[in-house]
Amino acid sequence: MLPAALLLLAAGLHLGGGRAPDRTSVLLAVATLPPLVLRELLRSGDATSTDRRAAHRRHAGGRGVRHRRAAPPRWLGASDRRVGAPDDAPTTSNGVGATWPSGDEVSWSALSGECLPAGGVPGNRAALLDALAAMGDVPAPTGALLLVDLHGADGVGPAVREDVLVEAVRRARAVVAAGDLVTGCTSAGFAVVTTAGPVLAYALGIRLLTALNPPYQLGGAVLRVQASIGLAEVSGTGPADVLRQAELARRRAVQLGRERVEWYDAFLEEQLVRRLDLERELPGAVARGELDLVYQPVLGLADRQPVGAEALLRWRSPVLGTVLPAELLPVAEDLDLVGELEWWVLDRACRQLADWSAGTRELWMAVNVTTRELTTPDFVQRAAAVLAAYGVSPERLVVEVAEPRIAADLPTVVARLAGLRSLGVRTALDDFRAEHASLAQLRRLPIDLLKVGPELVGARPAGQPPLIDVVVNVGERLGVEIVAEELESPAQVDGAHRAGCRYGQGFALARPATAERVEAYFEEFPSTSR
Repeated sequence: MLPAALLLLAAGLHLGGGRAPDRTSVLLAVATLPPLVLRELLRSGDATSTDRRAAHRRHAGGRGVRHRRAAPPRWLGASDRRVGAPDDAPTTSNGVGATWPSGDEVSWSALSGECLPAGGVPGNRAALLDALAAMGDVPAPTGALLLVDLHGADGVGPAVREDVLVEAVRRARAVVAAGDLVTGCTSAGFAVVTTAGPVLAYALGIRLLTALNPPYQLGGAVLRVQASIGLAEVSGTGPADVLRQAELARRRAVQLGRERVEWYDAFLEEQLVRRLDLERELPGAVARGELDLVYQPVLGLADRQPVGAEALLRWRSPVLGTVLPAELLPVAEDLDLVGELEWWVLDRACRQLADWSAGTRELWMAVNVTTRELTTPDFVQRAAAVLAAYGVSPERLVVEVAEPRIAADLPTVVARLAGLRSLGVRTALDDFRAEHASLAQLRRLPIDLLKVGPELVGARPAGQPPLIDVVVNVGERLGVEIVAEELESPAQVDGAHRAGCRYGQGFALARPATAERVEAYFEEFPSTSR
């Protein structure tokens, strides 16, 4: 009603000044008043309705000590699921690996930080979503959700794990702001809802890591616990989406080594959704016949004659398409499937090598093994059994292990490589880096081949000779042949040859292909020998 009042005030001042009323002004004033009054009445009605709805919400939430949660907003529907869950999956999961109470009756005191009672019972999902919804129900929402996962109490009983969680929540409440919500989330973690902006929320996450890091003295035992924290902003996208985003960020923090805070972003979601798809589809891939091998020929750089091939794993997933080892193996390691995959590769490669050795060819077949599998106690015996099953001469097999991963278990790696060489199997060190530590441990390794990347072949700054010259000299002194790999240009091939590398492989020489195509490629050469 303010514009109408101002108009009347102006008219009063006009008359009070002794001026006669102007007929046109009076008509305009009379004509203007009804629309103004109507507009103000409509605004007042809207405000009254809003106040009535707000009062209804307060009334619904303040009835005694319990309340029935209001119907979820439209945007809660399908998003209220675990990432990667089927469309018909129940929506009672909290998105962090545990099941929330399915009822909609929740403790109103949870919103003041009392959702985790003594004994570590998981908090209530509805209370968490309500807190997020309340923060996002304003024109410019601010705040963040932090999902905290605790690691290190897996080997103890459930009672001790609950005590750890209760103590962790107590420590968290000591560092959060007075108005922040700390609520139980799973049996191995909890959630923090803060009204702070993103930068301050991240700083809160760092403070939480510091508070949760000291040892836990419980029941006469001292436990070390690691924390992983996922952070997502409350940006008006809906509480279920915020919870999903924080869970994705928490998963990323776990994958990157724990003891860290990871911030959600869209690219992160793409990566993690892809990772979840891989984790879902990979188990059973061997039994379903989805694995395949391609072979990249290895050539002598002096005469460009093929001397062997490297077996490269491919996963032909009907759902995800072709998956390469760089993406496949980290997932297999986390799922403890590396052994299954690598023994399938060794078996299939030896069978193919037996086929290629039926004529006059003398080719070798290189297979890659992880340090984890190489160091298993029966690796040498199992490799001997596979060779015997296909009648393959041991010297035709080359077992490759990557250099960057062997330092942690060097004595066992040395013992396994020596055991393979005692069978007659040749051994290779892959991904060699010309660093002091690498050169120092090279003396200890019983290897026949040393595989180096193209970065060692190129010229160095200030006119220094390529590092490949140093590596070749060391190899000659140790009796190790050098294989230059990933050669993708004629210049790299020529540089490796001039430096003294005996063998090479890469796109510039021959691309990986199926067994049939590689065999046809071999047929182009009059003879093949080691």
